[in-house]
Amino acid sequence: LALSSFRGEAVAEAKEGVEEVKDLKHYQEFHKELMGKYENLDILPLTAQGLALHTIIRDRVTARDDFVFYSNRIIRLLIEQALSKLPFVPSVVMTPTAVPFYGLDFRERVVGVSIMRAGDSMVAGLRSVAKGVRIGKVLIQRDEEDPQKRAHLSYVKLPGDIARRHVLLLDPMLATGGSAKLAIKELKRQGVAEDCITFVNVVTTPEGIDGLFKAYPKIKVVTSFVDPGMNDMKYILPGLGDFGDRYFGTEEDQHGRRTFTYH
Repeated sequence: LALSSFRGEAVAEAKEGVEEVKDLKHYQEFHKELMGKYENLDILPLTAQGLALHTIIRDRVTARDDFVFYSNRIIRLLIEQALSKLPFVPSVVMTPTAVPFYGLDFRERVVGVSIMRAGDSMVAGLRSVAKGVRIGKVLIQRDEEDPQKRAHLSYVKLPGDIARRHVLLLDPMLATGGSAKLAIKELKRQGVAEDCITFVNVVTTPEGIDGLFKAYPKIKVVTSFVDPGMNDMKYILPGLGDFGDRYFGTEEDQHGRRTFTYH
């Protein structure tokens, strides 16, 4: 299935409410084609379990506690995948049996940078696997009245030694890529090398990926799922709604019975 064909048909179906069954293999082939196009794109291997987790968090009637629980499972997998891509150096330790073990150690120290507010949902997942990790924050606000959803930087707080660390930039949703590009621009302004930035993300789009790599070709992107596209309002389709609202309980109905759609 051609990439452009899948994207066009899927977005049209989502806008029109047309149902067509897409199985696990269908998604796997789409992801494989995208990774073949971008060498620095890493999409989590999609298993039946992974697809089941996405099905739960995308269901508009999923209650908030379930949304948080199953989102956290995906986020933990993403963080582990992102850390596995960092540079390592040989290391030797002495075991309790007085026999050396030849292994590896991280070459670079890590800092997490959350694109507030939705990115804060990923901080606990990083801290659960990287003890004592430092966390920076950036607040980027979009103009919701702008058809292109252009964004501006409102707040920045980063560790003083961030230029000497590898940055995991955290934001669960990547639509147009405007917020991520602004965040990366600020990281580079503060001395972070482009190839020391890994953008960690739950759901993205081909447009967002393409825009990000065109602006910053040396960064790495680790995501769990690529949706085919966006509607005219730049909402990801099929998407999952507003991740931050659903995770932090600020949507209209915190018990999952949503009264609106994004189509």
